Amino acid sequence: MKFGEYNAPWFSYYSGARHHLDYPDLSMIDAIEENAVKYPHLPAYDFMGARQSFSDFLKRVHICAKGLKAIGFQRGDTLTVCMPNSPQGVITFYAVNAIGGISSMIHPLSAPNEIKFYLQRSKSKYILTLDTFLDKVTSILDEVPNVKGVIVATIKEELPFVKGVAYSLMNKSVCIDKSDKRIITFAFLMKMGKEYKGEWRVHMKAEDPAVILYSGGTTGKTKGILLSNLAFNALSMQTVEAGQCTHVGSKMLAVMPMFHGFGLGVSIHTSFLMGFTCILVPKFNVSTYARLLKKYRPNVIAGVPTLFEALLKCEDMEGADLSHLEGVFCGGDTLLPSLKRRVDEFISSHNGHVQIREGYGLTECVTASCLTPKNYYREGSIGVPYPDTRYKIIDPNTLEEIPSGTEGEIIITGPTLMLGYVDEAEENASTIIDLGGERWLRTGDIGKMDEDGFVYYIQRLKRMIISSGYSIYPSQIEDIISLCEGVGDCCVVGVDDPYKIQRVRAYVIPREGFEGDDALKEKIMEHCKKNIAKYALPSEIIFKKEFPRTLVGKVAYRELEAQDK
Repeated sequence: MKFGEYNAPWFSYYSGARHHLDYPDLSMIDAIEENAVKYPHLPAYDFMGARQSFSDFLKRVHICAKGLKAIGFQRGDTLTVCMPNSPQGVITFYAVNAIGGISSMIHPLSAPNEIKFYLQRSKSKYILTLDTFLDKVTSILDEVPNVKGVIVATIKEELPFVKGVAYSLMNKSVCIDKSDKRIITFAFLMKMGKEYKGEWRVHMKAEDPAVILYSGGTTGKTKGILLSNLAFNALSMQTVEAGQCTHVGSKMLAVMPMFHGFGLGVSIHTSFLMGFTCILVPKFNVSTYARLLKKYRPNVIAGVPTLFEALLKCEDMEGADLSHLEGVFCGGDTLLPSLKRRVDEFISSHNGHVQIREGYGLTECVTASCLTPKNYYREGSIGVPYPDTRYKIIDPNTLEEIPSGTEGEIIITGPTLMLGYVDEAEENASTIIDLGGERWLRTGDIGKMDEDGFVYYIQRLKRMIISSGYSIYPSQIEDIISLCEGVGDCCVVGVDDPYKIQRVRAYVIPREGFEGDDALKEKIMEHCKKNIAKYALPSEIIFKKEFPRTLVGKVAYRELEAQDK
């Protein structure tokens, strides 16, 4: 076995997954259409109680694709989807794929100038959005001449009559300017699709470009990431194989947003590709999430650490029965060991029989590419690579592979790798490297791998704190501080120091029932002195009520770094 590459027998033993899967040369919609034949009457999705079978769902996708052709959308064109998890967003996403286009996925709460950047970078011809967000989209249209029109959807149109009326009463209606010829309602688009008689279907290859996702922006400027059909289809097959917890007819609770690889790739596309029912949740808070768990009794849930942290404190979960859960997955940020223990205890105390499992990945490979095995956990490990995905640990300076157990940069190769960054030649050259004739992705993450192929994430390469010549990894300090009684969450950053170059500052959110006072500060410092080398000790502890976060829920540590300088 080469240094750093996972040992297949261990992987198979702990996860039950095979070493190799056979990926069909199909587009995303091609693969899903097979389900309409296999399971025509199974519910493809449930949206606020409104269900659609696989057969009817595909009919709507085909009608939408014809509608797009009717307004001039062609193979190779890009359409921006600026939507929450909703039927119109999902239908349009697959309709674009059916006619050979590319979907650019963005957060519906993006600011106008951010939307302008996304539209310009993707060269989008159309944008789909909700009526709620229409004003900010139209406010920048004149500055983006490549955009020919805006397709506007409403939540109400997807609901049964009574629920639609109730929704209208609870939400402010938005007036759509029908004199603006650039605006097309989703309902009218579908009407045009029903009347369209020309050619429309395009069968793309697996390697053809299909989706643009955007990096979270926590380590630099936002970049468009171009991904293929293969990347999404392979991800879905790998997730099911490594997950070992699903079957046809399983229910997936899709609260992670469709603009993010985790939400789109795992919660949505995997559901449709594998014959699950996707429970589309357009907007939620912890209280509504608890009600969703009770109402739908999903088999699989996925979320970020902050979601699970909040769920533990939710009064609405008192007495809830979680025996229906077959898979609980966490991604998007580091799952602290202390939080994992508390979530596992919480699930067990509510009749659940599973453990929370941590995944690791990057948008550059859609999302997860590594997962902790079912019913097996090595503390500190993020698991083992997905089938057909290989990890290596290299020296970031020489690019030479280094031995097991040694810390270095994580690099990845496999079928889910991005085609490249959009219009970022320099970034592409430094991020995708050729090793032995294979394309490898430099993750910019520091990690290590043990002899059995279990991967350990240490820290972002660029987030390392250098103090008096010592390398300090914030996540390691965070793990230790989080184990101190009274600590709810923490974030460690490096701040400028005239003598040490940088010193360590810890921001802490007290756990419920504790005050952010001198007594807790002293307790944390005593705990740190027992567990952290002197050179890496926090020079100060600052209490916060909450942390700034990115659009996908990660702690925006750069904002904390900039505070109080």
